Amino acid sequence: MIYRSFLALAMLFAAGAVLAQDAAADLTELKITLPRPLFTGTPKELKTPNLEPSRNGEKRPPFMAAKGLVNLAAKKSVTSSDNEPVVGDLECITDGDKEGIEGSYVELGPGTQWVQIDLEKKATIHAIVLWHFHSQARVYRDVVIQTADDPDFIMNVKTIFNNDHDNSSGLGVGKDYEYIETYEGRLIPVPAVSAQYLRFYSNGNTSDDMNHYIEIEVFGK
Repeated sequence: MIYRSFLALAMLFAAGAVLAQDAAADLTELKITLPRPLFTGTPKELKTPNLEPSRNGEKRPPFMAAKGLVNLAAKKSVTSSDNEPVVGDLECITDGDKEGIEGSYVELGPGTQWVQIDLEKKATIHAIVLWHFHSQARVYRDVVIQTADDPDFIMNVKTIFNNDHDNSSGLGVGKDYEYIETYEGRLIPVPAVSAQYLRFYSNGNTSDDMNHYIEIEVFGK
């Protein structure tokens, strides 16, 4: 009996190892085109209660994802809670320009604001890369990302990122870290979520009360 139990466990382990190898073989590094860096180092006076640990200047490690992913958000329609952006046009969020200079970003008014991307059809999302503003080191507050099947965010709403630690934006208490903006953007793994619409919230930043977006990429198929 002991031998049979051991043999059964060994077979299960071997099968699991084979499946893991097969799964790994289906993954590839997600290639992300980055803009040029506009600042270096970590600010000394940046105070925030939920800041992620520093990588001490190290680059983001490669992200392994399913093969065949493309940026589904490229050139897609963008709407917003702020009908009249202070600076820029909403179209710049999906135009492929990730530079942090004026003309490459949109500025929305103060308070909790959102931008929304319509992928035009339902797709399976595996990763998101988000650039708010990277010409200055700052942290954006209450960053929340949700997906849904309808533009009013009623059907099949899922929260895939939330760093609102005190629920100040009213979307629930988040467990994700706040982070310092850099030219790398924020890469957010997504567990193969199916959706057509994505909504990105923020609530000002550590430099001012305004909300900024440079570019959003949504990788899926």
